[in-house]
Amino acid sequence: MASLAHLQSYLPQHPGLLPPFLVFVGVVSFANSIQAYLTLQFTQQVYLGAPSSTNNPALTSPATPLSSRTFGTWTTLAGLVRIYAAYNIDNAAFYQLGFATYLLAAFHFYSEWLVFGTARWGRGLAGPAFAAAGGLLWMWLQWGYYVK
Repeated sequence: MASLAHLQSYLPQHPGLLPPFLVFVGVVSFANSIQAYLTLQFTQQVYLGAPSSTNNPALTSPATPLSSRTFGTWTTLAGLVRIYAAYNIDNAAFYQLGFATYLLAAFHFYSEWLVFGTARWGRGLAGPAFAAAGGLLWMWLQWGYYVK
């Protein structure tokens, strides 16, 4: 149990679950960024493109190696901002920047799905869409608790 306490010492020392959630999502963002640089497979599952008679994302997805790496770069930046927000959650500027990452992510994923049609609802889009909407809502609801 000493190792668990040691690991917990690296987590944000603020009350509540939002700061550890922001760190968790930031770390997951880094992992997602790595895969975006290494393979198109997961990016193509988010951006499936127009429905077709094939279930092969490689044939329907508008994702390219360049767009995948660009997405990976954006995801790294968003993850860094969220981690900084977690450790400085009582600082209005950091909180606003963290909130903005969720706002932009929600706008991006939902517009690609509902406006541009490059994403289709499914397991590839559900995770990022729920994370973006959930993080946005949670940060909005907790704003007054963390930022005085």
